[in-house]
Amino acid sequence: MQTAHSVAQVREHVRGWHRKGQSVGFVPTMGNLHDGHISLVREARTRCDVVVVSIFVNPTQFGPNEDFDRYPRTLDADAAALVEAGADLLFAPSVEEMYPLGQNQTWVDVDQLGDHLCGASREGHFRGVTTVVSKLLNIVQPDVAIFGEKDFQQLAILRRMCEELLFPVKIVGAATSRETDGLARSSRNGFLSESERTLAPQLYALLQQVKTEIIGGERNYRALESRTSQSLNSTGFSVDYITIANARTLAPAGPDDTDLIIAVAAKLGSTRLIDNISLAVVRDR
Repeated sequence: MQTAHSVAQVREHVRGWHRKGQSVGFVPTMGNLHDGHISLVREARTRCDVVVVSIFVNPTQFGPNEDFDRYPRTLDADAAALVEAGADLLFAPSVEEMYPLGQNQTWVDVDQLGDHLCGASREGHFRGVTTVVSKLLNIVQPDVAIFGEKDFQQLAILRRMCEELLFPVKIVGAATSRETDGLARSSRNGFLSESERTLAPQLYALLQQVKTEIIGGERNYRALESRTSQSLNSTGFSVDYITIANARTLAPAGPDDTDLIIAVAAKLGSTRLIDNISLAVVRDR
């Protein structure tokens, strides 16, 4: 595996691969890689001839009082894991390389989809995500880009962005990678204390409980959300949201919606966790 720190180096590599007729897969990350990230790299490997992975902790997607400064930077360990996973190129740019003019004046923003779920409480977050991903796609110019379904809203927004802006890339969502106790793998899991880590799997367990109630016929989604939120708060979480949403629009679902996403964001101590479950329901007659 080779490592590039500049846009010019990445473009030189990619031009060479494309001239040979090779397909390019891309996995954007912020580093501190875990098995979930590695599963995305392996998925890209099954789909493409060569795989590029980026590691860049993007400052524009962090809001005030969020964890940008303490977000783990583990480049050497990440590079070793990527060699083992079979990546061909690691792109690890500096902030100055990604934002060469300093304060950004050009932004990519996807309306409406970012108004719900995480977007409701993290103002500007998805504008930062879509802007940096558009930059990365422009730099790498992959045929396929892989994103995890744990960040369901992010995946939906990036798909819409690529469709509307005509990016020549196929966006692939990969299933959420989980620990044996059900906790969705995340770089932020490392911030959990021992007691918090023991409690954290209840997030997924309650999502499964909500799914079971909907399958059983519950259609008062707002009441179900309220009960679930109270249950999480009572066990030690601080709930940002628990929402049963239309999987296409991400707006709160009604009883006639059939494709649902049950999404949750909650803090344990200072660590913010997110998770979701998709569900197709039969419309009531």
